[in-house]
Amino acid sequence: MNKNTLEYIQKCEEKLQKKYQEIDNISLYNSNKVLSAFQKNKVSESHFNGTTGYGYNDEGRDIIEKVYKDIFAAEDALVRTQFISGTHAISTTLFALLRPNDIMLSISGKPYDTLDEIIGLKENPSSLKSYGIKYMEIDLIENDFNYEKIKEVLTHNKIKLIEIQRSKGYSTRESLSIEKIEKVIKYIKNIDKDVIIMIDNCYCEFVTTKEPIEVGADIAVGSLIKNLGGALASNGGYVVGREDLVNLVSERLNPPGQGKEVGPSLGANKGVLQGLFLSPNVVASALKTALLTSLVMEEKGYKTSPKSTDERVDIVQNIIFEDASKLIKYCKLVQASSPIDSFVTPEPSPMPGYTDKVIMASGSFTQGSSIELSADGPLRPPYIAYQQGSITYDYGKLMVMKLYENIEKNIGN
Repeated sequence: MNKNTLEYIQKCEEKLQKKYQEIDNISLYNSNKVLSAFQKNKVSESHFNGTTGYGYNDEGRDIIEKVYKDIFAAEDALVRTQFISGTHAISTTLFALLRPNDIMLSISGKPYDTLDEIIGLKENPSSLKSYGIKYMEIDLIENDFNYEKIKEVLTHNKIKLIEIQRSKGYSTRESLSIEKIEKVIKYIKNIDKDVIIMIDNCYCEFVTTKEPIEVGADIAVGSLIKNLGGALASNGGYVVGREDLVNLVSERLNPPGQGKEVGPSLGANKGVLQGLFLSPNVVASALKTALLTSLVMEEKGYKTSPKSTDERVDIVQNIIFEDASKLIKYCKLVQASSPIDSFVTPEPSPMPGYTDKVIMASGSFTQGSSIELSADGPLRPPYIAYQQGSITYDYGKLMVMKLYENIEKNIGN
């Protein structure tokens, strides 16, 4: 470990101390929320046991859903390893809640790339569009909701479902704070109290003290290989919210009439529970790593978003290179700092669900886990690295130290 590098990083940490303390305070609050839910629902060692086959009477699976329900202040929850990703959970939710001739409206601009074929923005014979479900979109204005346009669309159209994506995804906008989401939900419900408001909650859980259902959302969807899995859940997704809506989603994931009653946990319950238990602290580690990365890259002359002084809304840190080769080299440095496959060199390649080639550094214990330290980005202007995760702050700090030592030699300014 280079002494000069360590001294520099320690000076950076001193500058970030106030931000780190705020993160620790939020982590403590959310840890108490998790612990209280575990204790209220009397989680026991027997709940680690799993089921096979149909998954009838899976007490561990059922207790996990009660814990999630309480953490999110929701009426019901569906937490299943049969969801392969956050995208799968979102897709299942949309197909469950929308019917032919219904209209879906996104008020946070274009959703994440992997939803293109689900919605029908990119032709696919299995898309919502192919079933006669219509889609409308309203872009943000200066990183906030376009209230005037929202009112206009709601007044002249019968919208069934409004989708809000909290995190920026692969866009260049800022991620949306829970305060902005609370304000727009109140505004929408005053115009149309019956419209379903769905939140894509990926990357945002436990970054603040409130979650979407607490501020009026009808349903929220996310992934277990992001924040709430705590790097111990091997796969899965969750849906929380109104009981009637969650039931509809369960009967899209599983057969109608069986819904939440089936779905074997296949030995995953312990990892899901233990990962959730650790997740507030793991999210805190990811946020501190993001802050440190942002500050070091800023001082090296690079554009970052959010900046090291900005409020954190999700665990994603953008480094804007405006040069394809620099994006690729950065991701290679992150890969070389990973515990798994550090000797592997990532290259841009086509990926299912994405229009552009993607460069992805993900030396993780769970494939695709973005609560573990990773960096990726589409090969398109302005060539942004989307970095997220870190199971512990120490490992994140070591990665940033390696970046600091190699950035000029490998990437340049």
